[in-house]
Amino acid sequence: MICFDSQIEVPADKGVDIIDISGELASAVTDAGIKTGSLHATCVGSTGSLTCIEYEPGVVADLARAVNELAPPERDYAHERAWADGNGHSHVQAALVGPSVVVAVRGGRLSLGTWQQVVVINHDIKPRTRRIDVTIIGS
Repeated sequence: MICFDSQIEVPADKGVDIIDISGELASAVTDAGIKTGSLHATCVGSTGSLTCIEYEPGVVADLARAVNELAPPERDYAHERAWADGNGHSHVQAALVGPSVVVAVRGGRLSLGTWQQVVVINHDIKPRTRRIDVTIIGS
């Protein structure tokens, strides 16, 4: 059993900004030398998230719109009353999508569908460099 860890840093524009990180995760699997196991990736920070989508302009736009409809920036948030920092919706959006993904590793490759990519999402009101902690476990 091998346990490999790494970090990916992804520059992101203000939210909702959706960025494909599948290539970086695939490189981590190669670096780990693991043929069978699982990759765990976590976006560090309370206004960022990770998920899987088909990374094409239509789906990216649809997801951004849906996230903004679920937690609209213009809604009244208790976080705003406490901190007045303008990003109450960012925290809620990130929580709804979730901070992490797990992807199987088979044959030394991520087990993703043909039209499935892993994306990081910045929900914050300003550009951020999102840190993704990656752990790959397997043999």
